[in-house]
Amino acid sequence: MTTAFDKLAHPVQKWVRSKGWRELRQIQADAVHTVTGSDRDVIISASTAGGKTEAAFLPLISQVLDDPATVSGFDLLYIGPLKALITDQAMRLEDLCRDAELPVYPWHGDVSSSVKSRAMKSPKGILLITPESLEALFVRRGLEIPRLFGATRAVVIDELHSVLDSERGVQMRSLLTRLEIAVKRPIRRIGLSATLGDMNMARAYLRPDNADAVKLIKAEGGEAELLLQLRGYVSGGEGENTPSATDAVSEHLFQHLRGSDNLVFAGRRDHVEVYADRLRELCEKSHLPQEFYPHHASLSREHRDFVEKRLKDANQPTTAVCTSTLELGIDIGDVTCVAQVGAPFSVAALRQRLGRSGRREGQPAILRQYAIEARLDSKSSFVDQLRLGLVRSIAMIELLLEGWCEPPRPDALHLSTLVHQVLSVIAERGGAQASRLYRLLCQEGPFRQVDTDLFLDVLRAMGRAEAGLIEQSSDGLLLLGAAGERLVEHYSFYAVFKTPEEFRLVADGKELGTLPIENILSPGMLLIFSGRRWVVQEIHDLEKVIFVKHAKTGVPPLFGGDPGMIHDRVIEKMFEIFERDFEPAYMDQVALGLLKEARSSFRRWGFSGANVVELGQTSHALATRCGTVKSTTLALALGAVGFEVEQYDGFLIVDAGEAGTSLHQALARLSSNEAVDLFAHSPNLVFEKFHGYLTEGLLAQDTLSSRLDIAFLQKSLCGTEGYRETSAMR
Repeated sequence: MTTAFDKLAHPVQKWVRSKGWRELRQIQADAVHTVTGSDRDVIISASTAGGKTEAAFLPLISQVLDDPATVSGFDLLYIGPLKALITDQAMRLEDLCRDAELPVYPWHGDVSSSVKSRAMKSPKGILLITPESLEALFVRRGLEIPRLFGATRAVVIDELHSVLDSERGVQMRSLLTRLEIAVKRPIRRIGLSATLGDMNMARAYLRPDNADAVKLIKAEGGEAELLLQLRGYVSGGEGENTPSATDAVSEHLFQHLRGSDNLVFAGRRDHVEVYADRLRELCEKSHLPQEFYPHHASLSREHRDFVEKRLKDANQPTTAVCTSTLELGIDIGDVTCVAQVGAPFSVAALRQRLGRSGRREGQPAILRQYAIEARLDSKSSFVDQLRLGLVRSIAMIELLLEGWCEPPRPDALHLSTLVHQVLSVIAERGGAQASRLYRLLCQEGPFRQVDTDLFLDVLRAMGRAEAGLIEQSSDGLLLLGAAGERLVEHYSFYAVFKTPEEFRLVADGKELGTLPIENILSPGMLLIFSGRRWVVQEIHDLEKVIFVKHAKTGVPPLFGGDPGMIHDRVIEKMFEIFERDFEPAYMDQVALGLLKEARSSFRRWGFSGANVVELGQTSHALATRCGTVKSTTLALALGAVGFEVEQYDGFLIVDAGEAGTSLHQALARLSSNEAVDLFAHSPNLVFEKFHGYLTEGLLAQDTLSSRLDIAFLQKSLCGTEGYRETSAMR
């Protein structure tokens, strides 16, 4: 019987032996047999450091070597979501391809022009590229696409889970369709992922027209033992000699993470800066070397490279306090522990982060979760009493242990990205007929939910005088308008996500990173940034530069960010936790005490037997028991009939305001088929980068497809029976 190793090309076999591998991992062997034995699309799913990259490239490179292409073009295409991941994977593949004499070309904004020139002059081997750089190739070198990719036999999409239902993922699907049309043949697609919720949806993303034929190769078993703890902390009301909750969490992290390599996911970038600053202080006070460093997207590339290299160095204990920047598969070596301050917004993210720990054989995966709750007093809000942050943390952990994670939402229109792709195709071809655009982008591309009437409405919106993105010639050809040309020619066009205007932060001639422009700064103001404290010296508005010098104190700057979408299943699990009496063994005594308080408040308010409770003469708390999409829908609907609404995890706080009707009557009305204008109060509907070029009607349709669930209002949950009311006194 021919083994998987026997099917590899000789230079690839030589590389495997040089690594001292006794045998291929099972997932790698399965991938070799599948890739060499068929032309099927494939999803390879395994934990972080589970050998996914080799599983894809060992057989693909072997095919390139054993059956060389007879036409020009890159043999293999790799698409990764991050520049750092591209650079990291390029180094790994260069090692693998050295004996095979197969060139490897990383391609993104930080790659030198000389490397790109060599690749363009003689395209062959492996091209590793971001979606944005691939977009730029289409726009700038559209006529050369067949020459550049004529030989491409497979495209490898890394971190597949990170793009399934995002604007960037739709852009990537559109680019893959355009690539296949340009070379006039299908190109095999291979997706790599450590975390996938719904495999059928993942198959449909990879090959929409033949999802059932996509082969799934999934690593079974081999997962590390999981050790986890959820610790509770109470903030507010600290005495003179009592540390704040932030200081207490920092002290615990310092005591337990010092001397090893770890990741601390602290949420927002300002939180990252605060914890990195506290941990640096603790090192200095203990007269110990600094080993805690911040890592987030606003920091300079030089600083992030420094932190990543330290994490890989076994001789330098390093803990990175980070946002999601280190969630994806950049190789940072073995991590002892993953810490999470507060609850993430998805179980998938928590699972992906935890996958960084326990990679060494025989070593457990360690998760340290920290929940900070407000100290209660007679004026404490209803929301604080329910300890929603703590309960969401528990729900996330419980769903993680069950093996569940969020599936993508498949029916969104993605009109912002459609605007972008219309401009891109017109720029690529110098003009395009509307019928060809529709066929390319909607019938064959990813915008399948967009019918012809809606597509024409989008084109009309783009052609309005106030938009000026496109115009039509006398023969019907669509061309870029003046505004469209300016947009496409700017380097920021290639990304479909927003890139906010920022200041560069400079100290002693060295760039520290960037700050969002919404920060109101003036000379003399104090900052915490890059794990250090600074005072602002000068601000140059035209050049968008802020000069700073070291200071003894500081505060973190403001950073924007998406608040995140909570799935229905997470909220359902939160209510299960409220209504049950189990005490998870992974919680410390403080956290258990906080959970007991939360359950007591939940029952005292009457939510065990009702979904609407009276808070005051005109205000009520309403338990939606649903995630962000459905709760937002109900909040907008109540706002449309005159109520003032605040939204929390699974709850709404509703005040009658000028409604002129009771909440009970309003809910009964909403559960009927009576039409309600969800956008009566003109909420902000500009969520994506190109939304500003659409009409209000198109924005409403896009929002209804992705961020709201209008059918929810007609379900029994919204009826008077579904929302039983209690007016029990608190």
